[in-house]
Formats: sequence, C-alpha cells, structure tokens
Amino acid sequence: MSLAVGEDSSSKIMGFDKDGRDDNEASETKTASKKNPDEDNVGEHHPGISKKASESSICPTEDEDDDEERKIELGPQCSLREQLEKDKDDESLRRWKEQLLGTVDLESVGENLEPDVKILSLAIKSPGRPDMVLPIPEDGKLKGLWFTLKEGSKYSLQFTFQVSNNIVSGLRYTNTVWKTGVKVDSTKEMIGTFSPQAEPYTHEMPEETTPSGMFARGTYSAKSKFADDDNKCYLEISYTFDIRKEWQS
Repeated sequence: MSLAVGEDSSSKIMGFDKDGRDDNEASETKTASKKNPDEDNVGEHHPGISKKASESSICPTEDEDDDEERKIELGPQCSLREQLEKDKDDESLRRWKEQLLGTVDLESVGENLEPDVKILSLAIKSPGRPDMVLPIPEDGKLKGLWFTLKEGSKYSLQFTFQVSNNIVSGLRYTNTVWKTGVKVDSTKEMIGTFSPQAEPYTHEMPEETTPSGMFARGTYSAKSKFADDDNKCYLEISYTFDIRKEWQS
C-alpha cells in the first residue's frame, strides 16, 4: 500500500518549521537571500531582455528533434513486376531478390499493387476416412448444413489457395463457433507470407478432437475468415454444422 512521499514529518508541524517561523516567512527569507541584486537592473540596462527568458524558446527540445528524425519520406510504391525487372542485369542483385522473394511466377504477377488470394478448396481430414471436400460459395453465404462431425473424433482442416499480383503478408485464418448463441470456441492461425505463383499453396491446420457427450451433440453456427496484415479480407463464410454420434453416411 503506497504512502505519501514528501518531507520528514518531524521537520514541519502545523505549518511551522523547526525555528517556529511560518512557512511563508521562511520561504520569503530563502528567496530573498538567493536573489541576485543585479536582477532588478536587467530591465533598465537591457529593456529588450526579459528576466525570465525560457530556454525552450531559444533552443529546440529533444522531443522536437526526435519528431523531425521520425519523419521518413517513403519512395513511390511500384508493382512486384517492376521490382523484379529493375536491375535485372545485375546478377548479384537478381540472386538477392530470388532469395528474398523465392520463386516468383511472372505470369502470376500483375501491375496491381494489391495482392489477391483465392481460396480454392477446403477439406476436413480424419484418420481412416476419405477427405470431406467442402463446397465454397462465391458470395460466402451457405444455405443449410455444411458438414457433420462425429463426436470424440480427430480431424484437421486443410485448404488450398492461390496468390497472384503481389506478395501477401501475414495471411491468417480465424474461426469462431457458437452454440445456442453462446461462443464456445475461437481459433486464430497465422498461415504466413507468400509470393505470387501459378501453383496453389496447401496449408493444414493442427489436429483437433471434437467434443463428446450429450451436451456436445447438436447444431453449431460458425464464421471463418481469411485476411492479411492489412485486414484485407479474401473470404468470409458463415455456416452451420452438426456434431452427432456417428459420421453422416
């Protein structure tokens, strides 16, 4: 528990110092003793100079210097195609770009500065069962039940996607699940950063186990979303699914 921090209580009692003088009197005495007698004549000899000239009005503060240093002017943005074509005759620079960007398919690179990510397929994988490939609507709106899972079973979500135009940074997957209006699960998965190429990428989520029991069975509603570091959304799906005693035949 914090206590007040100040002068020693023994040095001041009821507003008086040790000598019995009032605080105001002691303060005036100390001020008078420290006063420079030449201060009164400053205004007379130099009328244009104030007695209390502020140092901050003469010299810039450290904060102002820091603000000026932080103002970094960024160069004009250019497409990935322009970046790749720049200095293409410089062998060392070309190799450095290949190490930085990886294998980039120029056919998949456009003039647009904004990357484009298309989710091609979603599938649920479960040991001992064929993959359950899920249809992806173009508008992200599904009608009816999307899929059914067996209680207490292990499964993982796998999806393929294609990147074009430019590099997508920090692509991530989020999924939120509700039952009877109550949020029961939330998942966030960082997928990574990808350069454009004709061949699709494949990513598989960590394996999970569906809940089991009478209270776990039933219908759930959920929302899945694919977005990047700039919060640009590439796909958002709202859907429903069931957890039952057995797999759907």
